[in-house]
Amino acid sequence: MRTFYSFLWYLLLPFLFLRLWLRGRKAPAYRQRWKERMAWGYRPGTLRRSLWVHAVSVGETLAAAPLIERLLADHPKTPLLVTTTTPTGSERVKALFGDRVTHVYCPWEVPSALKRFFRAFDPQLVVVLETELWPNLCAEAKRHGAKLMLMNGRLSENSFRGYRKLPRLVRPMMAQFDVLAVQTPVEAERYVALGAWPERVHAIGSVKFDMTLDAPVRQKAAALRADIGARPVWIAASTHPGEDEQVLAAHRDVMARHDDALLVLVPRHPERFDDVASLVRQQQMTVARRSAAESPAQAQVYLADTMGELLMLFGAADVAFVGGSLVPVGGHNLLEPAAWQKPVLTGPHLHNFTAISQLLDEAGGLSVVNDAGALAMTLLALLDDAARCRAQGEAAAAVVEANRGALEKGLTLIGEQLTVNS
Repeated sequence: MRTFYSFLWYLLLPFLFLRLWLRGRKAPAYRQRWKERMAWGYRPGTLRRSLWVHAVSVGETLAAAPLIERLLADHPKTPLLVTTTTPTGSERVKALFGDRVTHVYCPWEVPSALKRFFRAFDPQLVVVLETELWPNLCAEAKRHGAKLMLMNGRLSENSFRGYRKLPRLVRPMMAQFDVLAVQTPVEAERYVALGAWPERVHAIGSVKFDMTLDAPVRQKAAALRADIGARPVWIAASTHPGEDEQVLAAHRDVMARHDDALLVLVPRHPERFDDVASLVRQQQMTVARRSAAESPAQAQVYLADTMGELLMLFGAADVAFVGGSLVPVGGHNLLEPAAWQKPVLTGPHLHNFTAISQLLDEAGGLSVVNDAGALAMTLLALLDDAARCRAQGEAAAAVVEANRGALEKGLTLIGEQLTVNS
């Protein structure tokens, strides 16, 4: 089955390169470093006995940041390789870690590319994040003699059903994992059902609960809020196409009661920044762009068209809506605004964060809205009631505090694998 799977990847290569070129029309970085997608140009033995952490994009990179920092501190003599698949993820790795780690793009699922990659970077342990399950990568890791670990693993019901349709491909892959550190007991059961060895699966919680709000982040948030002034502020974070229109409609309803209200709008993907700015102007709302250092003081919409600042931006708002949820994307990280003690709002599409959203909902820290009208009503109810706003934010923050600890458990499991493989 994997032979046929690999053959399909080779057939897809021309289309994958074409996709990079097309995406590069709006995001030129996709046309750069393209050789890394095939692991071309690497010198064998570039690293020796490295520890490889694979994320995908910005969200996974930020979630893995505390883990990577601890790995750098706990294993200073082990070369650390961090890979992503997107330019935005690449930018975050470079901004957060600089030359303390080696960063390249993860190669595509082409056997020849993976062989070149493993020869170059020689990982002794491969740690993949969340749902990065790739049969050829896993097979090459074991052929190379590396240990293989899933960290912060999650698996929605829809993804589980999809994987179950390909048992001849998925079961051998799952059996190759030496350890799976997953978020919930339900997900542990799903991974076992797909072929993981039960004794290798550990439900340790989510490392996303272990985020910290350090002094620089708090200071930047306070400075931005001072620039905004004393007015109602809400943030719509990680929005997708089809969602911005609903957010702006809700903001118009909010401004009907609070004409000085400010929306901090944060599109998920940087290639959409200009389009969203045009959309705001089409709605006849005034917009200030953070990338141009324009002050939000007199604007109705503050377009946060920069990268790596979302956590800070949550701190400058009164109420937070997290996108990817009014459209069927599956939601994004609800815990960042919760850590700031902000009331968290979301749409109904939450299949990527089922367990986290359930915890927040049960604690009274989450409001689920189905459309622009419900979003506006909920926003107004919170903005008009300071006590309710504060109580819901405190409930959300309490969930974060109560569920810390997955990072330490995951680091222990990583340490065990490095010891076994030394």
